Amino acid sequence: MTEPRRATPDDIDQLIRIRGAVRENRLRDPASVTREDYDWFVSRNLVWLAEVDGQIAGFAAGDPRDGTIWALFVDPDFEGAGLGKRLLVKVCEDMKAAGHAMLRLSTDPGTRAARLYAGLGWEAQGLQPDGEMGFLLRL
Repeated sequence: MTEPRRATPDDIDQLIRIRGAVRENRLRDPASVTREDYDWFVSRNLVWLAEVDGQIAGFAAGDPRDGTIWALFVDPDFEGAGLGKRLLVKVCEDMKAAGHAMLRLSTDPGTRAARLYAGLGWEAQGLQPDGEMGFLLRL
């Protein structure tokens, strides 16, 4: 893997593909994340990409408006290679630079993602009303 890079508008179709291909933490309503959402995050240089042999293998983004992790997705063909962890580091750096001392995210309980976050020091906050597990990270 090369060093993560910022996404460009030309990458958005691949981001959408990857988000739709994940095996866990699938969006209950795919229409809840629109092309305009991707445009907003990409236009503000908030999306980090991981590439393997020139192919986009994963991406992550944080939302500086509220200190949440908006996305962390790895193409199933590249799971287990540490890409998510490397991308999450970049997003946490962005959120700290944006002035956040605490970050939040949610994911389906019992998933690889939930285990990743717990293993990286994120504190489980219990189930949310939508059934997802909330996590908190103090920077």
